[in-house]
Amino acid sequence: MSTLPTQMTAIAIAAPGGPEVLVPEVRPRPSPQPGEILVKVAAAGVNRPDVMQRQGLYPPPPGAPDIPGLELAGTVAALGAGATRFKVGDAVCALVPGGGYAEYAVVHETNALSLPAPLSMVEAAAVPETFFTVWHNVFERGALKRGETVLIHGGSSGIGTTAIQLAKAFGATVIITAGSAVKCQRCIALGADYAVNYRTEDFVAAAKAATGGKGVELVLDMVGGDYIERNYEAAAVEGRIVQIAFQGSPRATVDFRRIMLKRLTHTGSTLRSRPVAEKAAFALALEREVWPLIAAGKVKPVIDRTFPLAQAAAAHALMESSSHIGKIVLTI
Repeated sequence: MSTLPTQMTAIAIAAPGGPEVLVPEVRPRPSPQPGEILVKVAAAGVNRPDVMQRQGLYPPPPGAPDIPGLELAGTVAALGAGATRFKVGDAVCALVPGGGYAEYAVVHETNALSLPAPLSMVEAAAVPETFFTVWHNVFERGALKRGETVLIHGGSSGIGTTAIQLAKAFGATVIITAGSAVKCQRCIALGADYAVNYRTEDFVAAAKAATGGKGVELVLDMVGGDYIERNYEAAAVEGRIVQIAFQGSPRATVDFRRIMLKRLTHTGSTLRSRPVAEKAAFALALEREVWPLIAAGKVKPVIDRTFPLAQAAAAHALMESSSHIGKIVLTI
């Protein structure tokens, strides 16, 4: 520990507001507590929850640092008492409740994973938040099975590009929605079977057409608002809808009779505030089920663009423009 710097550069949120409130700041370097590791960060993924935190809409959970950033990749720089899963110098990627936009971050050893070969640090930093989210919501909560059809909203997002690849790898038929012809084409290239431009097409009609009128077994939704009722229309009998965000609105007027008539299940989850032990279980599942797919080159995070840490504001501006396809990553 004595050879490590006592201070580091991190991105602070000067006040709730636009991208310009993200400013580099010198902070004390954190120290790993029992069961934790200190990671020298090489790259950190940028996600929608970071934008919401910057806007003052998504405060960090109790005990989490106020520095944004929910996923990272780097090398283990120090071990807390009792931490035995990794050794100093190991390359890891990790899910953190905050603190990723910094030169150093601490993470519980069970929420870190060995860097999935053959990924670079930038690619690995784009894995944890999206892959944990997709695995839990599509396969655990959503119970997607081989031969079923899934409708993925926001197909060109980090979550969407991950969900397309994983759903295809596990034998599902994939329909996506996206906001431009270019985004739809990229999603088809990634493996989506059908792509719906939501600006010019009705995704309910498209989902019915693609399934011979039956509807889809699973909907992964990050939009909410008026999509909620339309998701119920697009779903098959006994279909499942999994809610992971509300880029539209968390409120909607819905005719709930469809839930009864179709025997639908509408569930949802958040990831950031979950206990360390629950995230550890997701990590083990990914290591077992998904790391071999990454190693075989069947699944890979899609990187739109990288920015140096000091340009976090520019990275957020790009994310808010919604012109990106896949992930935005900060490099340190």
